Amino acid sequence: MAKSQKIVVKGIEITILKEGQFDFISLTDMLKAKDGDFFISDWLRNRNTVEFLGIWETVYNPDFNYGEFAIIKSQAGLNSYKISAKEWGLKTNAIGIKALAGRYGGTYAHKDIAFEFGMWISAEFKIYLIKEFQRLKADENDRQKLEWNFQRTLAKVNYHIHTDAIKEILIPAELTKSQISFVYANEADMLNVALFGQTAQEWRRENSDAEGNIRDQATIEQLVVLSNMESINAVLIQQNLSQLERLVQLNQIAISQMKSLLSYRNLRNLR
Repeated sequence: MAKSQKIVVKGIEITILKEGQFDFISLTDMLKAKDGDFFISDWLRNRNTVEFLGIWETVYNPDFNYGEFAIIKSQAGLNSYKISAKEWGLKTNAIGIKALAGRYGGTYAHKDIAFEFGMWISAEFKIYLIKEFQRLKADENDRQKLEWNFQRTLAKVNYHIHTDAIKEILIPAELTKSQISFVYANEADMLNVALFGQTAQEWRRENSDAEGNIRDQATIEQLVVLSNMESINAVLIQQNLSQLERLVQLNQIAISQMKSLLSYRNLRNLR
């Protein structure tokens, strides 16, 4: 489902939808800033517009229909020619412009295309549109950095409690450094299995192109549960429970806490 955001440009509220890695800006909202009668179809019939859209689709869309595009390009600019955003998408299989119905109804365009459309409203409007969009992205980036720091802090907050319990209970005297490291890794992977259903090595084999490790790629909910599990595991270790017994208990705790967190609306709003 697309995520909706709003910016205000020259007093006009403009909707932005995020689909995957792309941001789509409402041309329908932008059109409210245009003086006089002006329609998106008027912009689409212009030859310069068609050429720009064709180049954009060539760069980003491997399924672009070049045959239909050539026909449209040959007719663009003629007084008798007119095409809607919906027709443009259906004929050329374009992905840069979307005509949507329902809650977010209207015509949306990838930010690159929306900026170009902004110039047709006015040069001033385009500048302010870019400025407000960049401000939105900067705010979003700041929130992501805050969330990242929050995630990493949660993952580390009980580290010393956890490792101290392992030292006291699980590590016999006179172990070599490599043996001690193995015990820590073994305990860490037990938590990984309880929460993620696989060890760090198994995850790496399945995600060889991913950055970081299994915990770096965890969601905020998973890191909250992981932090809780480390504290609980330390208590279970003190109770002299075997690793198998702890694994079963921690897995049930992970299931319960994840269900609770995923249903908690305020935590979802941190994303």
